Amino acid sequence: MGADAIARFLGITRRQTYRLVYDGLLPSFKLGGTVSARRSSLTAWLAEKETIAA
Repeated sequence: MGADAIARFLGITRRQTYRLVYDGLLPSFKLGGTVSARRSSLTAWLAEKETIAA
């Protein structure tokens, strides 16, 4: 939970995480005032991006 945890999981910076979230490109939601995402949603999102790139 949180932008830092999402960034670590994806291997990107915290700033890149916020950019992806606010551009609507990353599957996420707000929990209180914290940006959150389910690990399963992020894994599925990554798999989809890999399929498109191939």
